[in-house]
Amino acid sequence: MAETVLTNTGLDRFLARLDGGAEARDPAFRRAAEVVLGLLALRGADRGSGMPEPGPALVRRLLVEDLPAFVYVPPGELAAYPAVLEALAGCFDGGLRERVAAVVGENAGDFERAMGDPGNLTWYRWYASLLRTVGADLGDAEDVRRRIGALDGAPLPDGVLRADLMGRTALADTVLAEAVARAYVRDAERPPAAGPLLTDHAVAAGVGRVAAALLDRWTAAGLAEQLTGAYAHFAPGPDDFPHLVLADALLDEHMDYHGDPGIALPPSRPAGDGDPERDADALLAAVEELAEEEYEPYGGEAPHLLYALYQRGCAADSIARRAAEYEDWTVDPALEDVPVTVPEGVTGAYVIPPVPELVRLLGSAGLGEDDRARLEGPARELAAVADRLAATGLVLRAGDAFGLTPRGAATVRYLLRVRGIAAPTAAEATAWSARELVAAAARWPQAPAAHALADWLHARGDTAGAWSELLAAFGAVHPHAAEGADVRALFGLLDTATAPPGALRGALRDPVTGAYALHALRARGEEADAVQVPVSARALFVLDRLPGKKGPLESRRAAFDAAAADWPGGSAALVRAMAEADPHGAGRVLGPLGISLP
Repeated sequence: MAETVLTNTGLDRFLARLDGGAEARDPAFRRAAEVVLGLLALRGADRGSGMPEPGPALVRRLLVEDLPAFVYVPPGELAAYPAVLEALAGCFDGGLRERVAAVVGENAGDFERAMGDPGNLTWYRWYASLLRTVGADLGDAEDVRRRIGALDGAPLPDGVLRADLMGRTALADTVLAEAVARAYVRDAERPPAAGPLLTDHAVAAGVGRVAAALLDRWTAAGLAEQLTGAYAHFAPGPDDFPHLVLADALLDEHMDYHGDPGIALPPSRPAGDGDPERDADALLAAVEELAEEEYEPYGGEAPHLLYALYQRGCAADSIARRAAEYEDWTVDPALEDVPVTVPEGVTGAYVIPPVPELVRLLGSAGLGEDDRARLEGPARELAAVADRLAATGLVLRAGDAFGLTPRGAATVRYLLRVRGIAAPTAAEATAWSARELVAAAARWPQAPAAHALADWLHARGDTAGAWSELLAAFGAVHPHAAEGADVRALFGLLDTATAPPGALRGALRDPVTGAYALHALRARGEEADAVQVPVSARALFVLDRLPGKKGPLESRRAAFDAAAADWPGGSAALVRAMAEADPHGAGRVLGPLGISLP
């Protein structure tokens, strides 16, 4: 029990100061007082008065870091902890109560959110909550022992992974053990007048034992012994998650691509069968085997290949096209993310596609048989890597096509999410707001972006209201996008032929997509008032139809001159309108043509 480990916390003195009031008699308040005073003392609060002084910085740390990490609080008892802090601060002079009350008020929302956030759960806090639901007396170690077996197979909260609980528990164990060790050293170096917080006898059993005793008191009595003994399989540790090495590799890939784990990948439709943890272990074994010399030069690229397949929306890719990229061949950027068809019933050794198919895959018209022969070796080596991954059942390779199986997509998604990468399911993406969807889809390859936009509209019945909301989001997101052209390109992925005409007419005045809406209406043979379209939208429509960096400069400049000839005010007015509407995009397209922005 923690009260026999942490000594001289001032608990009795504090309760006595309450003079037997209702708070002092409330079991929830008394439990909160024991926890709060113990944690403040562990964190180095001044105990010169016989009680730990709740400095504002320590109070905030306790509310938003320590309590959510170490303590299970039954429903209805959360308010006791701020109440203890304010009552304890009232025992000191100098306006401390007012300062602490201000800190408590400022952090009340964060405290409640942190205590209720499933992402902050540890094995101790989770099983304490489950034990309470089955009627266990959390203060009775024998009752905990009798009842914990009934929790076998208990599902985790939605969106929480076992690896999340493992990681949070490992971190909490480390932080608490360090706090215990520092407290012991601090008291040894400067013995407090109130007496030591930890006795030599307690510390002699090991800092980990002290921390476990505290967690028992703050969650459920005897729980630590159960979770490290007969029920250790209820609370797996780091050694039970070897695949986190692969998860780290995928995180590195995501950071290389996007630089932020919060930037979402295209949605996937996870398979209903399979065990993601077991499948992830199998995938790790394949990745580690591929790192051996016999799979050079592409074996070490296995994590990159897995990530690249997933970020394509799990669409299949071409072995030959990927090998050409590795060999620094020129591949048309417009073709890099185009899905390939997976042929049925094609098995056996890899055969590189014929020249006409290579031309179609790479976008290079001058390829011949010599080029095909040069690419054959690298393509076979890359196919060998795909075949080893395919042996897990999580990757497929049929002819020149390779990709993730449904189970493979679910496994990679698990590995991504276990490291905090935003990897939504299709259902989760359809629940986003229109702005969230547009901001994310602008970063995705066209095929998964088109599917996600269509799914979002379909989930809302393809109504005029849904279309209007989505089209309005294009203009709302555009000013904040690093590459506005990517946002505008999403319009071309919409099936505007089936869009409610009222929604398209309502978008005519949009400063970003107004000209796109006008073009869509005219393509349907419907009347539309071009006067409503703002100058900025017309300029962006022209800008997006100019050749970017493809083709001879002469033809690209000729395309601009032709557009400028039809623009009111000529080229200077057109450049000015483009620069005002999208300075980055205008500079990217017009700069190589020798056209300076105003």
